[in-house]
Amino acid sequence: MEERKKIMVVDDDQHIAELVSLYLMKEGYKTMEIYDGREALEKVDSFQPDMMLLDLMLPGMDGYKVCTEVRKKSDIPIIMLTAKGETFDKVLGLELGADDYIVKPFESKELLARVKAVLRRYEQKPEKKQNNVKKLVFPNLEINISNYTVEYYGESIDFPPKEFELLHYLAENPNQVFTREQLLDRIWGYEYIGDTRTVDVHIKRIREKLNKQEESWSIKTVWGVGYKFELK
Repeated sequence: MEERKKIMVVDDDQHIAELVSLYLMKEGYKTMEIYDGREALEKVDSFQPDMMLLDLMLPGMDGYKVCTEVRKKSDIPIIMLTAKGETFDKVLGLELGADDYIVKPFESKELLARVKAVLRRYEQKPEKKQNNVKKLVFPNLEINISNYTVEYYGESIDFPPKEFELLHYLAENPNQVFTREQLLDRIWGYEYIGDTRTVDVHIKRIREKLNKQEESWSIKTVWGVGYKFELK
């Protein structure tokens, strides 16, 4: 029998946490409810969740900080829950390594669809086997899909999962132009409910890390269309 997926629900509103947990348990997931950011971070190692639903406004430690700290040691999917609709909150959460966000109030069907889609996308990642190294190699840049690492000018550069997957996908299809919608569908694994600024945010972060002037390749904006990894 397949082991039940474990989801940590982190929200300071106990009623919301219990309601979300109920939705998830009805779908066969095992849950843990946490109402404090610092406590959530402390219990990640012992509970070992397959996913975290993380509220932004938490006592002890806010959701942004929890997300940042979790990303230092784990690439588990994180869906941020926010009562705020401002673009700034969404963009910042995605920059810190969240996989998706959902704005309160939300319907149970939407929440479950997001959870299943993000988990499905996460499970489709290639296995990180050291004896099956798969690298994309360009001048001054190596992208290793086997262990999700990027070397730039001989130094290892830290990339959250979605940034890595976006860079890798563009680089393994050089000179091919992708629309933002195509990239959302390919990297996030489903028809994304939200604006295409998500892609722009991730491209911006990638460019900030690969910030030297390169003569042989670049991540190019195709105005009015999308992006491509251009080999010159």
